[in-house]
Amino acid sequence: MIYALLSPEQKKLCRLVNLKKGEILFHEGDICEGVGIVAKGIISISSYSYQGIEMNYAVINKGEMFGNNLLFSSEPFYRGHVIAKTNVEVILIDKANLLSFLKNNDLFLLTYLKLQSDNTKKMNNKIKTLSFYHVDERFIFYLKSHNNRITYHSITSLAGELNMSREVLSRLISKMIKEKTITKNGHSIILNNQ
Repeated sequence: MIYALLSPEQKKLCRLVNLKKGEILFHEGDICEGVGIVAKGIISISSYSYQGIEMNYAVINKGEMFGNNLLFSSEPFYRGHVIAKTNVEVILIDKANLLSFLKNNDLFLLTYLKLQSDNTKKMNNKIKTLSFYHVDERFIFYLKSHNNRITYHSITSLAGELNMSREVLSRLISKMIKEKTITKNGHSIILNNQ
C-alpha cells in the first residue's frame, strides 16, 4: 500500500478515520481537500437517481485511493457520497501534505503516478463497459476485462457498477448459469470458456 512508503514523520501528518458500515465520510457536493487511502474495508462512491435508485460510480477496496482525480481538478467536488460498505479504516492526506510527499519522496511519487495511471485505465474500462447497449454484452465484457472472474460484495453494488437494476442483473445471472455461460460460486462469478 502506498501509505507504507511514507516515513514515520510523514505518517504523523496523515489522519486516520474509522467508519462503521453505512456511515458517510463525504457527501455529494463536498469539496475534495485531499486524498483517501482505504486501509481496511470497502467504500463506494454513490449517488441516487430521482427515483431513489442507487448508482455506484466507484468501489474502492483495501489499498486503493480516492479523491486523487478530483483534488487538482477545476471542479473538486465529490460527485457522490463516499459511503462505508463495510467497517472501514481510511487514511486521509490533505493537499498540502500530499504535495510535500510527492516532492520529497521519489518512491511515493512513482507509486502515486502508477495508481493514477491504473485509475485512468479503470475509468476508461468502465466507460467502455457502459457503452454496451445490451446487458448481456455489457456483463460479458465486464467479466473479460476482469480476467473472466469477479468477486462482488453484493448483487446491488455489482448492478450499480454495471448501470443496471438489481432485478435485471439477477435474471441475467440466472439465465447465463442455465446457458452454462458462467459459473457462480458464492460471491464469485467465472466466465466459462466460450
